[in-house]
Amino acid sequence: MAALNAEEQAVVDTVRDFVDREVKPQVNELEHANTYPEKWIEQMKELGIYGLAIPEPWGEAPVSMPCYALVTAELARGWMSLAGAMGGHTVVAKLLVEFGTQEQRDRYLPRMATGELRATMALTEPGGGSDLQNLTTHATRTDDGGFLVNGSKTWISNARRSGLIALLCKTDPAAEPKHKGISVLLVEHGPGLTVSRDLPKLGYKGVESCELSFDDMAVPADALLGGTPGKGFSQMMKGLETGRIQVASRALGVADAALADALRYAQERESFGKPIWQHQSIGNYLADMATKVTAARQLILYAADKYDAGERCDMEAGMAKLFTSEIAMDVALNAVRIHGGYGYSTEFDVERYFRDAPLMIVGEGTNEIQQGVIAAQLVKRGGLDRH
Repeated sequence: MAALNAEEQAVVDTVRDFVDREVKPQVNELEHANTYPEKWIEQMKELGIYGLAIPEPWGEAPVSMPCYALVTAELARGWMSLAGAMGGHTVVAKLLVEFGTQEQRDRYLPRMATGELRATMALTEPGGGSDLQNLTTHATRTDDGGFLVNGSKTWISNARRSGLIALLCKTDPAAEPKHKGISVLLVEHGPGLTVSRDLPKLGYKGVESCELSFDDMAVPADALLGGTPGKGFSQMMKGLETGRIQVASRALGVADAALADALRYAQERESFGKPIWQHQSIGNYLADMATKVTAARQLILYAADKYDAGERCDMEAGMAKLFTSEIAMDVALNAVRIHGGYGYSTEFDVERYFRDAPLMIVGEGTNEIQQGVIAAQLVKRGGLDRH
């Protein structure tokens, strides 16, 4: 696996210092109040986090996918919501870099690189979940070549504060197969778009997840990503490789934080005359947790290396997302066990990890969807890559 160069390692170290200095001491207060972390978002902009995927001339030199994954994990180690506040933004940036027209890139990417303009993607629908080919939000051509958009989306992160939305919708409902009629429109807030409500959530506090309603929203012709209709499904599938590596990295950050807290507590807390880590049951928990976190990190970096090599990595990204999200849930639960009664207290961070971890199991394509992708690719590729 490719190691980070000195410059990229410095980026990760800077984000780690930011998390330890700024985020960790205050996160409980903001999380329990469900407060949007405005100050930390501004600091993330100053650190260049919103421009990590945007190359020159629109931004600075982009970091590798392994570096991006580790930055995401560091943010999530402090508060998973901070990583969520830049996840969709990065996917949209990569969609623009890879598929956007020159005019689209010039219009959006410079402001996205600084964080002045933040972006999100709108895929999920109230009745559709992970079945993206059956979406019902549609865009009808108008006489001037633009579109009228109608439909609804749900679970859209950062929807109120993102000035740009990459909207997956049908531009040709009659197309067969269905994915041929799907396009991505680059939509900005305006008449016809309503952010109807923020969804109440178990975890993932502070950052909004919203329902969007489109009612005859007029969108210009040049909002069509890449300028050619019917390519949105394949474009977004490529974008979701980034998205799934990002969600896996968020889960890694949560698991890493849970392990660190459990390890520290197990050395400080004594029972029956010795630190509790010396009791075999607790020591076994810690050994298993550390092994799972280490394996998860390697899976993520393996998928990230594949991505950077220009290889198809939907299976590898799916494996990373599937495994890391599941072990994050396990590690968070075991951190609660190790803390005993205190693990159930809102004064300790471990109860937050336990509430945040399930999002990565159901988000960015449920884990059951990931298993389907992995199985189909195993058959198509004739097994695992042995190289």
